[in-house]
Amino acid sequence: MGCSTCSTKNGAVSGCRNNGGCSTGGCNKMNVFDWLSNMEFPSLSTFDIVEVKFKNGHKDFFRNTKDVDLTTGDAVVVDVPNGYHIGHVSLQGELVRLQMQKKKVPNNDQIRTIYRIATEQDLEKFHKVGNREMPTLYRTREIIQKLGLSMKLSDVEYQADNNKATFYYSADSRVDFRELIKVLAGEFRIRIEMRQISLRQEAGRLGGIGSCGRELCCSTWLSDFKSVSTSAARYQNLSLNPSKLSGQCGRLKCCLNYELETYMSALKRIPEVNRPLKTRKGEAVLQKTDIFKRIMWFSFAGESAWVPLSAQRVQEVLELNKRGEVPDTLIEDHIIAKSDSGVLNNDLVKMDKKFQKKHNPKRRNKRKKKN
Repeated sequence: MGCSTCSTKNGAVSGCRNNGGCSTGGCNKMNVFDWLSNMEFPSLSTFDIVEVKFKNGHKDFFRNTKDVDLTTGDAVVVDVPNGYHIGHVSLQGELVRLQMQKKKVPNNDQIRTIYRIATEQDLEKFHKVGNREMPTLYRTREIIQKLGLSMKLSDVEYQADNNKATFYYSADSRVDFRELIKVLAGEFRIRIEMRQISLRQEAGRLGGIGSCGRELCCSTWLSDFKSVSTSAARYQNLSLNPSKLSGQCGRLKCCLNYELETYMSALKRIPEVNRPLKTRKGEAVLQKTDIFKRIMWFSFAGESAWVPLSAQRVQEVLELNKRGEVPDTLIEDHIIAKSDSGVLNNDLVKMDKKFQKKHNPKRRNKRKKKN
């Protein structure tokens, strides 16, 4: 999906030169590619609900009751409580129906309508209103500090009609901001809405670069946040280091859940070792497990060397211990006894050595020289 400032010229991409971010916000954040845009559906009627994207990836559904000819990326004026707002069309057609089913949004009369495509005057006014957001953010933080409220203000979003402003904040406990709303309403002469968000949502709105070197998942494509526990790190044999497992939001990284199902299915083929393995040499303690290669390393007390064993061999030793049997070593159940043939043939070897000494030609030559 592109915009007017990033359109191609003579086959080369011009770019908006906004240091990695699109100036209109329509090229790089929470984009959706319509795979069904070139497909023809058997029904003549098209789905009249459109998905519209707002600042920082917030999306909502609106009904195109006036049959406005829309294209993905168009700026539209939509109906919101107590006014209107401007957003960009992110998805339309049958994919919107699937998205509504996925997010469990009912198709009823509560879905608001699209007024029209935004004109140049609407966009100019929206741009002027947007310029008030940063000064309002800094001034509100000063007011919060003076009032001594334990809350963190992360973002401010003005409505396109300049009648309402939404303040996004995060806090560990309940905050009484009634006095704050009075001060803000008297200073900015605007309707105030305070909306509490989680730390993960705050990181998604602010954006940033993760430890992997890529842009944060929560600010690019991840919209549903699932709970992440330390057990996900344990199953993947990761060290429980908070500095490495925590993201920029201060919570456990969402990417810990990406490969968890693969590890869980692979762990079904790995035996559970809840106690040391008993051998005649001693007790062997589990040190490390390679889940996909199915190799487990054990070590004895007082030894630094690790013994690698296959998962099948570990299962065999566990079964022997359950029956009360103790193998000689981790690798073999019984040590093969040495045959007595070596002892019997030892005398023959000594006789051969003596015979070779008697018939050694070098010794004969030494005797001739002495004579």
